[in-house]
Amino acid sequence: MDRKVKDFTGLLIFISCFISCFFFSLPLELVAQSQQSQSDPPKPNSSQGQVLELSLEDCIYKAIKNNLSLKAEMLTPEIADQNVSLAAEKFIPSISINYNDQSTRTASYSFLDASDVVVTKQNDYTIQLTQNIPIGGSFSASLYNYVNDSNRRFQTINPRYGSTLRLNFSQPLLRDFGFKFGRREIIIANYNREISEENFQKALEDIIYNVETAYWNLVYSRENLKVRQQSLKLAQELLEKNKVEIEAGTLPPIELLTAESEVSTRQADILEAQALVKNYEDQLKVIINLAAEMENVKNIQIVPTDSPSVEKREVSYEEALAVALQKRPDLKAIRLDFKNKEFNFSYAKNQLLPDLRFQLSYWSPGISGDQLLYQDDNPLTGIVIGTIPGKKSDALKDALNFRYKNWSVGLTLTLPLNSVITRAYYAQAKLSLEQAKLRLKNQEQQLDLEISNAVRAVETNYQRALAYRAARELAEKKLEAELEKFKVGMSTNYLVLQYQRDLANAQTMELKALIDYNISLANLDRVMGVGRERRNISVISND
Repeated sequence: MDRKVKDFTGLLIFISCFISCFFFSLPLELVAQSQQSQSDPPKPNSSQGQVLELSLEDCIYKAIKNNLSLKAEMLTPEIADQNVSLAAEKFIPSISINYNDQSTRTASYSFLDASDVVVTKQNDYTIQLTQNIPIGGSFSASLYNYVNDSNRRFQTINPRYGSTLRLNFSQPLLRDFGFKFGRREIIIANYNREISEENFQKALEDIIYNVETAYWNLVYSRENLKVRQQSLKLAQELLEKNKVEIEAGTLPPIELLTAESEVSTRQADILEAQALVKNYEDQLKVIINLAAEMENVKNIQIVPTDSPSVEKREVSYEEALAVALQKRPDLKAIRLDFKNKEFNFSYAKNQLLPDLRFQLSYWSPGISGDQLLYQDDNPLTGIVIGTIPGKKSDALKDALNFRYKNWSVGLTLTLPLNSVITRAYYAQAKLSLEQAKLRLKNQEQQLDLEISNAVRAVETNYQRALAYRAARELAEKKLEAELEKFKVGMSTNYLVLQYQRDLANAQTMELKALIDYNISLANLDRVMGVGRERRNISVISND
C-alpha cells in the first residue's frame, strides 16, 4: 500500500512539473495579440481595478499626445518662428507723424523790429516714411508743412506757408554693407529656428525610446511575476504531497522543512516581482501621462498586448554610423550652431572696418502766404496798404511738383576707437567659433562610441537570448530527468525543488535577454536618429 501511495505521489509530481514546463515556456514564446485602439476604455476587473490593454504603438501615441515635457519642447520651434517674423519686421516700412504748435513772445530789441513785443505763432507737422534696405542702407521720404505768423515789421509775406518734400538715402560702403549683414537678424533667427526644430526632434526620439524601454520592462516584470507565481504553486503542491507522504509514513518529517523553506522563499520572490510590476507600470503611466486622459490612474492596471521580437536585425557599424551622421537631430543642431557661429564671426570681422557711409538727399521746398503791399512799394515805410491772399495748397503744390530742385551728396567716415584698441567683439566671436568647432568634433567622436556600443549591444543581446533559450531547454530536460529519478525513489525533494528553481531562473533570464534585445534595438534606432521614421511618426502643429 505504501509503495502504491509513493508511486501515485511521484506520478502527480511528474505531471505537475510537466505542466509547469509547458506553462513556463509561454512567456518566452509570447504569442502576439491584436493591438488595442487608443480610444478603448479600461476593462473592469474586480480583483485589481480597471484593466487597460495597450500596444506599444498606443503608448507612443499617448506619450506624444500627452507628455508634458514634449509639449513644452514643442513650443520652442513655434517661439523661434515668431522670432523670425519679428526679425523680418525690420524691413516693414515705418511711418512717423509729428505735429507742433507754438507761440512765442519776446522783447523787442529794436523799434524797427516791433513796437514792444515780438509775437510769433507757428504750427507745423511732418509725415515721414522710413524703409530699411536689405543691403544695409535706409531710405526715407518726408513731407514738412508749416504756418508762420508774426508781428515783425518789414515782412513781405505774412502769414507764411511752407512745405518741403525731402528724399534721403543712406548706404554703408564698408561696415554693415551687403545683403548678408543687412539681414543679419533674420539669418540668426532662422538658424535658431532650425536648431530648435532639431532639438524638438531629438526630444521626440528620446520620448519614443523611453516609452519602448518602459513598455518592454513592464512586459518583462509581468511575465516574470507569472513565472514566480507558478514556481510558488509548484512548491506548494510539493509541500502538500510531502505532508501526505509524511502522514503515510513514506517520507521522513525532515523533508517537510525543505519544502516549507522553499515556499517561503518563493513567496518573497513574488513580493519582489509584484513591486517591480508596479514600479514599471507607474513609470509608463507617467511617461504617457495617462492622468491627462483618465481619472484614478492608480487603480488602472496596464496590460501590454505586444510581444518582444525575436527577429534578428543585421546592422553593420559602418551602415549605422553613416545613417547617424546624416539623421541624428542633435548632431544636426550642433552643425547649425557651428554655422551660426561662423556667420557671427564673419560679422565680427566686418565690424572691424570703418563706417563709411554714402548719403544722398533730394528735396523740394515750396512757399506761399499773404503778400503785403506797402505804400510806395517800400517796406521801410511800414505802412501796409493792402494784401494779396495766398493759399496753403500753393506751397504744397510747389513742393510736390519739384519746382525748386535741391540735392546733396556726401560721404561720412566714422572710426570707433574700440574696434582699433580692444577688438573685444571680434575676439569673443572667434572664441565662440572655436568652441563650436570643438563641440562638433566631440559630438562626432561621441557618436562613434554610441554607435559602436549600440551595434554591439544588439548583437550581444541577440546571442544572449539564444544562449538563455538553450539553457532553459536544458533546464527543462534536467528537471524531467530528475522527476523520473524522483519517481523511482532515486532523488529527493531538495533536488526537485532546486531543479524547479533553476528552470524558473532560466526562463526569467531568457525573458530578460529577449527584453534587453528589444530595448537595444530601440536604443540603436535612437542613436541612429531613425526612431521616428521606423515608427512612421511625424508631429504636426495645431496651428
